[in-house]
Amino acid sequence: MDYLYIKALHVIFVVCWFAGLFYMVRLFIYTKEANEKEEPARSILTTQLTLMQKKLWFIITWPSFIGTFIFGTWMLILNPAILSFPWMWLKLIFVGLLALYHLQCHSYYNQQKAGIFNTTSFKLRLFNELATIFLVAIVFLIIVRSTGGLVWGMLGLFIFAALLMGGVFIYKRHRRITEERERNNTPPTIPNN
Repeated sequence: MDYLYIKALHVIFVVCWFAGLFYMVRLFIYTKEANEKEEPARSILTTQLTLMQKKLWFIITWPSFIGTFIFGTWMLILNPAILSFPWMWLKLIFVGLLALYHLQCHSYYNQQKAGIFNTTSFKLRLFNELATIFLVAIVFLIIVRSTGGLVWGMLGLFIFAALLMGGVFIYKRHRRITEERERNNTPPTIPNN
């Protein structure tokens, strides 16, 4: 098979894998929050969301994970010289971390399937953003390959990660204020300038 076809299949599986990871953690969040609702909503929502998790996890995410590694390894076998570049080793480190992230998702899946909801929705939201950070790191390492580009790329990654995490904390604060207002039935106030 031609190298470009293998590369195309690798990219397709990577895209599907990320799509699965992004949506899976959102389903974890929704299931956790559904579990905190009153009956009958709790049972109806958690049943539906855990079914969606199962289908997403085993029909899309796991096969995409496997396909990513099969075609990625195949590309390395056909072009081993690429391992002489520092950017490739950094990329492989991030891919390894992403694989650990995938396995942690599997652990969360098993917990929620068993009705165990120990992780807060806020921690799951933070966890969800890790996949975005891995995506940004991997794409920048592939596109910006020069040594100077790597330094600036990694600096940009850290700034991006900090901004992303800051956004999550701002969202948490906004959500808490909104929920307090709803509980107290107080109308929103207009801030003074």
